[in-house]
Amino acid sequence: MDSHFLALTAIVTVGYQFFFFVITALLKFDKLTDFAGSTNFIVLAILTIVVKGSWHFRQVVLTVLVVLWGLRLGLFLLMRILQWGEDKRFDDKRDNLGKLAVFWIFQAIWVWSVSLPLTVVNATDRNPSIRAGDIIGWIMWSVGFSVEATADQQKLAFKNSPQNLRKWCNVGLWRLSRHPNYFGEMLLWWGIFVASTPVLKGAEFLVVLGPILLNLLLLFVSGIPLLEESADKKFGNAEEYRFYKATTSPLIPLPPGLYAKLPGWFKATFLFEFPLYNRNMPQDNWNRRNKKAISD
Repeated sequence: MDSHFLALTAIVTVGYQFFFFVITALLKFDKLTDFAGSTNFIVLAILTIVVKGSWHFRQVVLTVLVVLWGLRLGLFLLMRILQWGEDKRFDDKRDNLGKLAVFWIFQAIWVWSVSLPLTVVNATDRNPSIRAGDIIGWIMWSVGFSVEATADQQKLAFKNSPQNLRKWCNVGLWRLSRHPNYFGEMLLWWGIFVASTPVLKGAEFLVVLGPILLNLLLLFVSGIPLLEESADKKFGNAEEYRFYKATTSPLIPLPPGLYAKLPGWFKATFLFEFPLYNRNMPQDNWNRRNKKAISD
C-alpha cells in the first residue's frame, strides 16, 4: 500500500481534530466532541476513495458502511448532547488545557487507527473477487450497526421518560447487556476489518490494531469503566440495581438467568466482567447480591 495514504489520513485527522479542539478550548464548548470524532471517519472514508479514484465494489461498499455509521452516530450524539446539556466527561477538563489536549490527542489516534482497514482497502490496487470474508464482514457490520442503533434509541427513550428519572436503563437490549451499544460498535468495526482481509497482504494485516485499540479504549479507558463508575456511585446502594448488575452481562448480550449462574472465572475470562467494573460498589452488599443471584 502507498504509505502516502497513511500520511495523508494522519495529517487530515490531526487538522480536523485540532480545529474542534481550538473551538472547545476557546469557547469551553464541549458539545461538538463526539460529533467531531464520528464525522472524522466520514471525512477519511470519502477522502481515500476519491483520491484513489478506482471505485471498486468492495471499496464502495465499505466506504458506504463507514459513512452510514458515522452519520448515524454523529447526528445522534450531537442531538443528544444538545438536549441533555454539558458532557460530564469534561467536568475536570474544561479549565485544564493539558487534560483537554490529551483527550483530543487520543481521539485523533482513535479515529486514524480504527479507520486503517478502510484506508488500506481504498488505497490498494488489488481487487480480488468477492469472498467469504467480505460477506461475513458485511453481516457482522449489519448486526453490530443494528444493535448499536437500537440500544441508543432504547436508552434515549428511557431517559426522556419522566417516570424513569434517576433510574438506570434496563429495558430492551439493556436487559441483556449493561453496554449493548458498545458491543454493537465493537462488532461492526471487527466486521469492517474482516471485510478488508481479502485484499490485505503481509504487514497490512497490522491494521487489526485498529479494532483492537477500539476494544481496549471501550473496555479499559473511556467507555465501560467510566459509565460503570458513574452508575455505581448513583445506584450502588439500591437493591434492584445490585441485582441487575449481578445478573446482567457487561458487554455481550445474554439472558440474565444464564449469566447469573455462570462461574466468576468464566465471566472474567470470556465475558469481560473485570474487577475494575465493580470497584465502586459497596462490597458487602455486592458480595451478598452475587451469592443471591447465583442461588436464585
